[in-house]
Amino acid sequence: MKAIKPPSPLLWIVLGFAIVVISCAAIWIRWAQAEAPALSIAAYRLGIATLILTPIALTRRQQELRALSQTDLRYALVGGVCLALHFVFWISSLEFTSVASSVVLVTTNPIFVALGSRFLLHEPMPRALVLGILISVGGGVLVGYGDLLAGPNVLLGDGLALLGAMMASAYFLIGRRLRAHTDLLTYIFLVYGAAAIVLVTIALLGRQPLLGFSPPTYLWLLLLALGPQLIGHTSLNWALRFLPAGSVAVVVLGEPIGSALLAFFLLQEPLTPLKLFGGALILTGIYLALRAPGSAKTSG
Repeated sequence: MKAIKPPSPLLWIVLGFAIVVISCAAIWIRWAQAEAPALSIAAYRLGIATLILTPIALTRRQQELRALSQTDLRYALVGGVCLALHFVFWISSLEFTSVASSVVLVTTNPIFVALGSRFLLHEPMPRALVLGILISVGGGVLVGYGDLLAGPNVLLGDGLALLGAMMASAYFLIGRRLRAHTDLLTYIFLVYGAAAIVLVTIALLGRQPLLGFSPPTYLWLLLLALGPQLIGHTSLNWALRFLPAGSVAVVVLGEPIGSALLAFFLLQEPLTPLKLFGGALILTGIYLALRAPGSAKTSG
C-alpha cells in the first residue's frame, strides 16, 4: 500500500512530540515504583487508556467492530497478551537496572522483528540487516558486561528488558497483519483492551495492590496512560499510515536518548563510558538494519 503523506511539518511535529512524551515513561514508572509494583503499574497504564477509548470506539466504530472476523479477534487477543507481557517485563526491568540500559535494550525490538520476519515469514535477510544485527548484539554484550560489574541483579534487569523487546516484536508482527485492514481506533481499542484485561486479571490473581496508593503515585499512573500510551504510541501508529514502518522505527530510536538524559538530570543516574558506547552500537545497528533494502515496508 502506497503511503499517503500529510503536510510534512504536521507529521514531524507529531512524531517529535510523541518521542518526547514516550521518553518520560521510564521516569514516571520509576517514581511510581516507590509504591506500586510492576503489574499494578502496567494494569493502570493499559486500564486507564482502555476506559478512555471505550466510549469513543463503541460510538464511532460499532460497524467496524461487528464486521471483524473471529480470526481478527483472535489475533487482537494474542497481540494484547504480547503487549501486556511486554510491559510486565519492561517495567519490571526498571526495578533492577538503569533507565538508560533498560530503554536501550527494550528498543532492540526491530532486530527481533527482522529475525521473526526471516524465520517465520521467510523473508530474505540482506547483508546490511545481518551487519546491523551483529553490531547491535555487540553493543548489547558491552551493556550487559558493564551492568554485570554492577551486580547480578542489574544483569537480571537487562534480561527482563530484552524479554520486553521480544514481546514488543511479536506485538508488532501481529499488528502489522491487523493494521493492513483495520483502522487505527478499532485496532488500538481491541489490543489495548485485551492487554488491560490480561494485566488486571494477572494482578488480581497475583494479589498485587491496585488501590491504596498516594496521590502522587496515581498522578504518575494517569500520566503514563494519557502520555506515553494514548498520545505517544497512538501517534506512532498514526504515522504508520503515512511513513514506512522502518522510518517510524528509526524515529523511535530517539527514546533511549531522551530517557537517558531525563534519568541523568532527574534521577542522577550515571552514564558510564562503556554503557554509552554499547548503547551507541545498539542504536547504530538498529539504524543499519532498518535501512537495509526491504526492511522498511509500508504499513497501512
